[in-house]
Amino acid sequence: MTMMNIGDAAKASGVSAKMIRHYETVGLFPEPNRTDSGYRQYSDRDVHTLRFIRRARDLGFSLEQIAELLALWQNRRRPSRQVKALAEAHIRELEQKLHEIESMKATLEHLVHCCRGDDRPNCPILETLSDQSAAVPQARASNGSSATRGLRSGKGH
Repeated sequence: MTMMNIGDAAKASGVSAKMIRHYETVGLFPEPNRTDSGYRQYSDRDVHTLRFIRRARDLGFSLEQIAELLALWQNRRRPSRQVKALAEAHIRELEQKLHEIESMKATLEHLVHCCRGDDRPNCPILETLSDQSAAVPQARASNGSSATRGLRSGKGH
């Protein structure tokens, strides 16, 4: 079995050494064996697990969801319906986030349209962002929902 240090494991997996240490700290990835001098040692299997985590992160899964996926992946007796249900729930979350982003985009497009973009200091974009008493204008997304929901809920920053 090939053993490698954290730098080599990072290169082989595509996960930075900093993130590997973070995953170990939060319990997503088990702390590896160490040499007598205290250096972390990773196996090919560890690198495979890190690649799994990286791919799941690339798909936008949260650390909690990845922990569930790892447990399911490591349990060869698991029913695939559990994995499918987790993926379907994530798709719904992504659809919601997409909707919020589309709403933010529609609002910004409206504000940009209202801004003359000339040499004068008046700017409806800045005025709207700085106005504590007013909501952002109600631009409408293509599905008719409020385009500002993500901004007002704090999810836009």
